[in-house]
Amino acid sequence: MKFCSECAHPVTQLIPDGDNRLRYVCPQCGAIHYQNPKLVLGSIPIWEQDGQLKILLCKRAIEPRAGYWTLPAGFMENDETTEDAAIRETVEEAGAHIALHELFILLNIAHAHQVHLFYRATLLDLDYAAGPESLDVRLFTEEEIPWDELAFPTITKTLRLFLADYKEGRRGSGPQPVHSYAIARRMDLQD
Repeated sequence: MKFCSECAHPVTQLIPDGDNRLRYVCPQCGAIHYQNPKLVLGSIPIWEQDGQLKILLCKRAIEPRAGYWTLPAGFMENDETTEDAAIRETVEEAGAHIALHELFILLNIAHAHQVHLFYRATLLDLDYAAGPESLDVRLFTEEEIPWDELAFPTITKTLRLFLADYKEGRRGSGPQPVHSYAIARRMDLQD
């Protein structure tokens, strides 16, 4: 941050009285500019037919990690609930209509100043299509998931946990524990 969003004067960094962290402060108008983590919301859209589970993934059309696969997700907007954001992102990126279920996982990514939340979801139909931020959208069985082409460690962790829970019979019917993890800068993707 270089300029105050209140008066456009150049800002400086200092620890304001009563605080314990460096903040951007405007010496002109006194505004303190707090920068807080961003929330990334998404869904794990599934389709079950004849005993076979498939998960909907999107191939990213934008950086970072353009050309890699991800779950539909993106930054939460003001005036949205986390549920609203997960549904909106699923529609925007995958054109998919879903029934949103309970929260599945919360991932802290401190080095990127982000918190990711993914909800379980069921596709209501197979009418989906790539949105402007996706090159392709496809359903994958566990064996078909392009593990080496997943965009982010958060996606790998979420999918591995989701599939493990599914195999153990934890499929969202009734109260389920929410997984919570911190993702390190250099995470072992097999973890």
